Amino acid sequence: MKVVLPGGTGQVGAILDRALTAAGHEVTVLTRRPTRAHHIAWDGATLGPWAEAVDGCDVVVNLAGRSVSCRYTDENLRAMMDSRVDSARVVGEAIAAAARPPRVWLQMSTATVYAHSFDAAHDEATGVIGGSEPGVPDYWAYSVEIAKNWERAQAEAPTPATRKVALRSAMVMSPDRGGVFDVLLWLARLGLGGPVAGGTQYVSWIHDEDFVRAVEFLIARDDLEGPVNLAAPGPLPQRAFMRALRGAWGVPVGLPATRMMAELGAFALRSDTELLLKSRRVVPGRLDANGFVFAHPEWEGAAASLVRRAREIRRKSPGPTNRTVVGMEG
Repeated sequence: MKVVLPGGTGQVGAILDRALTAAGHEVTVLTRRPTRAHHIAWDGATLGPWAEAVDGCDVVVNLAGRSVSCRYTDENLRAMMDSRVDSARVVGEAIAAAARPPRVWLQMSTATVYAHSFDAAHDEATGVIGGSEPGVPDYWAYSVEIAKNWERAQAEAPTPATRKVALRSAMVMSPDRGGVFDVLLWLARLGLGGPVAGGTQYVSWIHDEDFVRAVEFLIARDDLEGPVNLAAPGPLPQRAFMRALRGAWGVPVGLPATRMMAELGAFALRSDTELLLKSRRVVPGRLDANGFVFAHPEWEGAAASLVRRAREIRRKSPGPTNRTVVGMEG
């Protein structure tokens, strides 16, 4: 199978690149900064010679977009919007122009599209799209608009021969250095992995192995299209989430943090508190209904699995870690 990964050098792209290549597939990565033999240069906004890789491939998985691990300034929010919408639009143009278009286009999206919620979980059929919740920062609505415009760019692309799936992904947990799990584990190891602002906000997540398996499942299922939640069926409050992570590493105590402390910590990490404070209670309705079986459905077991791998990575490479979370790549 020939697979093209636009924006495939970020954390999620590296996971897919590694797994699909190991499975024997031919993977081509589109990136602004080619460094390897299977990388091809593109700018994420305009058609170019890179489009030849799309013509004749079997699958496109578009992961391109500016990382969300940054301060949510007006400039950065615009860059998040433009990089996602422009890349989805131009991928659609390449598919539309292809003599042999791919049979499926998986487009990265985000579980952040759903409303900040502490009660009912969001599935694809009944989930409430966010943007109008009371009592949350105004810019959280812009994050939802980014997600909506991202999905709209794919949906409106004139690609009748290509099935389209929007991957509403929760945080992908992988022990790779610099990823979100690496940062959370670092905080836990320092004794800082306690409840944030009370810890009642829900955390939705997916183990990297299940993320890859879900992508493979959706590629194979010709009857599935439209939005699909990529999230484990066991979202849980942040307090319990971090308690399980501390337990997996063997850290007995995690200091709590107030909202103000979270603001200071996010500033130090060049990130934003939306990633910590928004309650994302998302469940995989369509995956469950169509027979997908999670290898890591509950966080306690998933955390133990990830910690074992993280220890092995540290044993082989004990050097310092870049604490900036790696997201997607434009």
